[in-house]
Amino acid sequence: MDLEVEPVEDVDDAAVPAGIEAPELVLYGGKGGVGKTTMAAATALASARDDTPTLVVSTDPAHSLADTLETEIPDEPARVRDDVPLYAAEIDPEAAMAETPFGGGGEGEAGGPAGAGATPLGGLLGDEAGDLLGGAMPGSDEAAALWLLLEYVDDPRFERVVVDTAPTGHTLRLLELPELLDSMVGRILTMRERLGGMMEGLSGMFGGDDGEEQIEQGAANLNELSDRIERLRAVLRDPAKTDFRVVLVPEELSVRESERLLSRLAEFGIPVGTVVVNRLLQDPAEVADLDADWLVAPSHEDCEFCARRWDVQREALARSQDLFRGHEVRRVPLFPQEVHGEKLLRVVAACLEPTD
Repeated sequence: MDLEVEPVEDVDDAAVPAGIEAPELVLYGGKGGVGKTTMAAATALASARDDTPTLVVSTDPAHSLADTLETEIPDEPARVRDDVPLYAAEIDPEAAMAETPFGGGGEGEAGGPAGAGATPLGGLLGDEAGDLLGGAMPGSDEAAALWLLLEYVDDPRFERVVVDTAPTGHTLRLLELPELLDSMVGRILTMRERLGGMMEGLSGMFGGDDGEEQIEQGAANLNELSDRIERLRAVLRDPAKTDFRVVLVPEELSVRESERLLSRLAEFGIPVGTVVVNRLLQDPAEVADLDADWLVAPSHEDCEFCARRWDVQREALARSQDLFRGHEVRRVPLFPQEVHGEKLLRVVAACLEPTD
């Protein structure tokens, strides 16, 4: 049968959320391509609609926030709406590295001149040694994004920050960075103690007369980064301050990856308040408190393809019961067109809010 894509009807302004029930930090995480950007944009827009200054920020290198909100998004927070206090930023990992003390090519916020002191590895062993050992430290792009994210959380301009995170692997690497940094600093300082005068000679070789100062500055940069990440971890572990929301689609691979993400987050002591099941092949009026006239609904009786896909989704949902247990579950339907622009984002926001 032919399927016609009907436009979204006018959405009654009173029927969609103005404000959200959430703490000051909301993060959406999960497998790539499950709709994290859509959820973050919808949540931030709803948050700003009750005059709560809200920043939505993307740490995903494959940015799509600008397309979803249908507006240009800078790489530093800026207001993107005149009618509501909505701010947005898409973090550019390379630019972020240049602005932080562990990237390269510029003066870091932790102090130190441009050049050798601008990266932890360069600061510890000098620019030449840093280049020989691979330049920027492993995970430095994720660390740079995290450094800026913590600045945004502390920024008094914003009462709430909504984060569209990078896919699962990137998010977990951010949380593992403190152990990596502690290990790096510990090994280098131990090496200094064992080598004694030899280390002074090496520092002079790679950093000139200021070699010892570079070593101290590099260690300080690494320690400051580790402290910042630990502070963000403390925020993430506090359910009064953070709502980490895992997004999945009702398919077996997505469910499995979500289970792994929940397990790893539990190991880090980060509670997950909400699980969002996206792209359900159901009537939107069955998924949330939505007007049946707003969207076209799939027909499981007249469309064999829809019926078969719904069977696949129901099997995945049945397998997900352990994953859902202990979490708030929100359901978002599969829309007949791509989700971007305010009308559809308001509908998504209605799905994400609890119903009475």
